[in-house]
Amino acid sequence: MFGRRPLLLSAAALAAPAPLRAQGAGWPSRPVRVIVPYAASGGTDILARAIGEALRPSLSQPIVVENRAGAAGVVGSEVVARAEPDGHTLLVVVSTHVMNRYHLPSLPYDPIRDFTPIAMLTRNTMMLVSGANQPFDSLRSMIDHAKRNPGRVGTGSTEALSSFIGQELARRAGVEMPDISYRSGGQLMNDIVAGHLPSGWTSTVSVMPHVGTGRVRVLAASTATRSAYFPDAPTPQEEGIRDFDLSGWVAMLAPPRMDPALAAQIGGAVQRVFDDATFQQRLVALGVERDFRPAPALLEAMQRDDRIWAAAAQAGHIRPQQ
Repeated sequence: MFGRRPLLLSAAALAAPAPLRAQGAGWPSRPVRVIVPYAASGGTDILARAIGEALRPSLSQPIVVENRAGAAGVVGSEVVARAEPDGHTLLVVVSTHVMNRYHLPSLPYDPIRDFTPIAMLTRNTMMLVSGANQPFDSLRSMIDHAKRNPGRVGTGSTEALSSFIGQELARRAGVEMPDISYRSGGQLMNDIVAGHLPSGWTSTVSVMPHVGTGRVRVLAASTATRSAYFPDAPTPQEEGIRDFDLSGWVAMLAPPRMDPALAAQIGGAVQRVFDDATFQQRLVALGVERDFRPAPALLEAMQRDDRIWAAAAQAGHIRPQQ
């Protein structure tokens, strides 16, 4: 269900900025929980733990990353939506946090109104991957194989965005490719490597550990431009899928009604981590696309996404799960 694993620092821990000079009204006065509403070992979990390690030397209290997976991120997000806005419970979530209101039949919170934005952290380009033992080695050959075998080439996904990307690609290509849901990118990649899953869309972070093993093929990026981490993988537009450009983000949120000064203090601490050269090198090693934006820009992005997904739902391209 979920795990609770405190971060253990070592001599190899990430370098971090100098300790914070101002701690506001005693923040933090106890350990800070960072809720990741997905299973361990996925890209969001890996990023959250890297941030936690980098933050730890500058704070007076431990950072504890806690996985609360379930219901496409809703279980863990609800914990934060109902927590005290004192800075001791935070959330690291992907952009489907907003999309879920159109993908799921109901939500126990409003994904924008019931959270305090802290910062956007990274861009989340999705990569289409398959095992080296599959009978296709490119996006075009996968589509052709799927046309010859309707319903036999499933695409794995880990949340609403990767599910939408897979189904939107299939819709535009005119093929039937069933969506297969996973709890994390790590689990999806394990099945790709083992040959149990024909293909899947997941983050660059989840794919990166498998590069060079010879057991995984990276077939395409989800965006209009190629990924800097996988420059040999074409875009769907290059393969004839016009105007295909979809990506997400990872952000840090807090409970609603947080004091703006405290939210700014937390956001500033995170920004100092993201501005640190050593941490930026760590992100590159993980395959993370840095895209730090402060709270106002995050809120603007969330509101923009909400309009995009509302239009997609109205057009019938997103249908609530039954």
